[in-house]
Amino acid sequence: QVQLVESGGGLVQSGGSLRLSCAASGRGFILGTMGWYRQAPGKQRELVASITRTSTTTYADSAKGRFTISRDNAKNTMDLQMISLLPEDSAVYYCNAIVSLTGGIREYWGRGTQVTVSS
Repeated sequence: QVQLVESGGGLVQSGGSLRLSCAASGRGFILGTMGWYRQAPGKQRELVASITRTSTTTYADSAKGRFTISRDNAKNTMDLQMISLLPEDSAVYYCNAIVSLTGGIREYWGRGTQVTVSS
């Protein structure tokens, strides 16, 4: 079993910055591709950014130039640095990971962290 725990959300003014972190814990696992997703009220969950184990990154158009995803394989962590935040970035942000375990490959989600950007 693997747990993903997000941290770093909060309330920030438009134009401000936040850094989200995701920490994975458990036994006998290897993290594959990880990603940050977000879901605003009344909207579908959407991919914000993803990063492979070898640090190849992809970004949603809305995140390009403002968000930076990174990871530390030794620490089993992933971060999302967000700058120039806009009110439309307000959402619950979720950590996602594809995890290799002894029994196979599974997808895990964190419980989410709230990001609120005030105008």
